[in-house]
Amino acid sequence: MITPDPEALVRDHTVYSCVMGSRAFGLATDGSDTDRRGVFLAPTPLFWGFEKPPTHIEGPAQEQFSWELERFCELALRANPNVLECLHSPLVEHVDAVGRELLALRQAFLSRHAHQTFVRYALGQRRKLEADVRQYGAPRWKHAMHLLRLLTSGRDLLRTGALTIEVGADREELLAVKRGEVPWPEIERRMTRLAEENDEAAKDSPLPPGPDRARVEDFLIRTRRASALRPDPG
Repeated sequence: MITPDPEALVRDHTVYSCVMGSRAFGLATDGSDTDRRGVFLAPTPLFWGFEKPPTHIEGPAQEQFSWELERFCELALRANPNVLECLHSPLVEHVDAVGRELLALRQAFLSRHAHQTFVRYALGQRRKLEADVRQYGAPRWKHAMHLLRLLTSGRDLLRTGALTIEVGADREELLAVKRGEVPWPEIERRMTRLAEENDEAAKDSPLPPGPDRARVEDFLIRTRRASALRPDPG
């Protein structure tokens, strides 16, 4: 009998997993953690009883987090920055047939909704940094670096229609922010400029107004149906 044991779901039913964080962004240093993100497909029979499988699981390894496929797709359709970036990691560790089809859908998730989600998330992070400056006299420099990276990534997505998460030539400039070598007023100026550039890019973005929800839903239904037809390994 299949059971919704979290560790077993991640171990036996992961369809896609990758490395995220500084290592995927091209910002890793000697002390950087290895953040792993994944997507698991809960077997369809688990949804038939009263106890449903989890929508997400932390672990079992440190710095590991996984979403159930349906929850992952829901968040990606809403242009959640963390989830969209997960689909574009250059450091893929595992992918099966379902995972390859999920990756083939990357463009279906992208839309102008990213303008609001990326900028809104960045604004929330900026407020936290401003609170740190008021309370402690300085922001959390690593968070400031990632905020600038996110705003740059969002701007370029809106301009080009493609999401690239590696920082490339911006690496050293961003690492200088992480080391606290860039004054806070200059970081504020950059944040404001990047937010304005996001707004400008959204006006003529090649991205569609909304994601291709029907295409994603067709994938989800087919995947659930195929799972239901598999023999019970127990």
